[in-house]
Amino acid sequence: MEKRILELAEQLGVCQIMCNWCFYSCLKEPDVAMMAKCIKLDKECAEICGLALSQIASQSVFTKEVLKLCINACEECAAECRKHDNYHCRACAATCEQCAEACKSFI
Repeated sequence: MEKRILELAEQLGVCQIMCNWCFYSCLKEPDVAMMAKCIKLDKECAEICGLALSQIASQSVFTKEVLKLCINACEECAAECRKHDNYHCRACAATCEQCAEACKSFI
């Protein structure tokens, strides 16, 4: 695999991990109902990052479309996480923003 694919794969993997960490951390918050949208977006973003990883690894003809979807998911997740003061949400937001930028650069 070429270097830029490996770099994007690393960013997608980190984002997937961070979104899953935020997802599970949100479930432990005292007011889980208040975190519902964050929880949903964390899970969806993690799944989409996983799909994007698979697409770039197989050099799929759908890679560009999936990366566009990943950009949208990362931006939405980051925007929601920024609304919360928890460390895991702030860290997730920063990672999602970095991932969105990496996807944009790759496209």
